[in-house]
Amino acid sequence: MALLSFERKYRVRGGTLIGGDLFDYWIGPFYVGFFGITTVFFTALGTLLIIFGASQGPTWNLWQISINPPDIDYGLKLAPMAEGGLWQIITICAVGAFVSWALREVEICRKLGIGYHVPFAFGIAIFAYVSLVVIRPLLLGAWGHGFPYGIYSHLEWVNNVGYTYGNFHYNPAHMIAITFFFATCLALALHGGLILSSTNPGRGEEVKTPEHEDTYFRDFIGYSVGTLGIHRLGLFLALNAAFWSGICIIISGPYWTDAWSDWWDWWLRLPVFPQEDLVREIGDLRSEP
Repeated sequence: MALLSFERKYRVRGGTLIGGDLFDYWIGPFYVGFFGITTVFFTALGTLLIIFGASQGPTWNLWQISINPPDIDYGLKLAPMAEGGLWQIITICAVGAFVSWALREVEICRKLGIGYHVPFAFGIAIFAYVSLVVIRPLLLGAWGHGFPYGIYSHLEWVNNVGYTYGNFHYNPAHMIAITFFFATCLALALHGGLILSSTNPGRGEEVKTPEHEDTYFRDFIGYSVGTLGIHRLGLFLALNAAFWSGICIIISGPYWTDAWSDWWDWWLRLPVFPQEDLVREIGDLRSEP
């Protein structure tokens, strides 16, 4: 079916989540919808509040502007605007914009009659953000545990949280997340390189087919997951990277307060190791300055 004919087929009223046809129309190629309007509203309001917060600060240097969360002493209460309340409202706007965009994606999927893979995948990314500014602060009992909205200040927050638990690289969920991030990059590089090499042949050569692509990976690694399989694999890797990123920060503080390197003592105490010598060695290591 030609693209224009297909657009006439699905660009009809209905399929919205709130019922009726409020904002159920397109502007050029973009579907608006009720949740498209709420996305624009939350995005514009949050952006204006960030600019307003920057105007109240000591600098307009993009690298040093920072909208900080409330002090730990405020707990889970609303803080004055100048003392973290602005951060709280911006966080509400961010969550509202992200969730609205995901719901707009759901409505588009309903109109197209396809699965909800795209909004579900974006929902995992939303979870990774919410875990930092909502879930973990709630579990720790203070909004001040959220990260500041800034460039340098955010990097400093990441650094400080990491060293709070010794070496954050020993966090097992962090290890899993990093593994999936690197695997995602590897899969994307392999897949993207293969597609470009087959669809951009040299001068005078024909465009290659999926059979050529499958053959390459069967010769390269002995197996090819196929054209559909590689996208399922890529989605699986990417979603796990974002999911375990959220998990690694949620468990740091609410469920584990010591250095993450100490968590691995269970490994050292397995029966395969001589226990008496091991316990003595661990004690010696911890007594060193």
